[in-house]
Amino acid sequence: MYNEYKIFKHRPDLKTIAELVSYNSKVLDLGCGDGSLLDFLRKHKKVNGSGIELRQEQIIECVKKGVSVVHGNLNDGLTEIKEKSFDYVLLSQTIQSVERPDKLLKEMIRVGKQVLISFINMGYYKARLQLMFVGRMPVTNALPYQWYDTPNIHLGTIEDFRELCRNNSIKIVKEVPTNETLISMTKLWPNLFSAMSVFLLEDKI
Repeated sequence: MYNEYKIFKHRPDLKTIAELVSYNSKVLDLGCGDGSLLDFLRKHKKVNGSGIELRQEQIIECVKKGVSVVHGNLNDGLTEIKEKSFDYVLLSQTIQSVERPDKLLKEMIRVGKQVLISFINMGYYKARLQLMFVGRMPVTNALPYQWYDTPNIHLGTIEDFRELCRNNSIKIVKEVPTNETLISMTKLWPNLFSAMSVFLLEDKI
């Protein structure tokens, strides 16, 4: 069923997130875009889903799909949402573009029983090679922007993200590298060979 949806063709992280979400769960998608992921989850996994989105044109697309969405800026936090009111809180390729990733992550852990987040890896070997041999900020499939027009203001590695979780008492339940080539090497050294990873997180109680 995943191959039928355009959103998964160039976004393996979204496919992984969709696979990890349980049936009949309550889901909050932060920065939900045009609502395509929530639309898929609602139709195929029977979730009770809603989203938060900043851009008006994307909110209109959500409404067209019948996806529940509210206008909001993730930099303002999630203070109006009650603790553990969602089974999953989703965030895909967005944490690097918010002002304080650490604060948003802690808010996600507060409001969600589990968190699913996809994270762009600056430690990916192609990015390292560009920095080493070309001496310029990397441009890859996961990081397609130039340094001056990128929305990514906090670039880090998979190891950086793991440390952020450790420092904030967040348990990494599962880590799924999304690189579709060099699979065996990616499993052994994801910080080097994975362009991106999906993390399933929960509060370390």
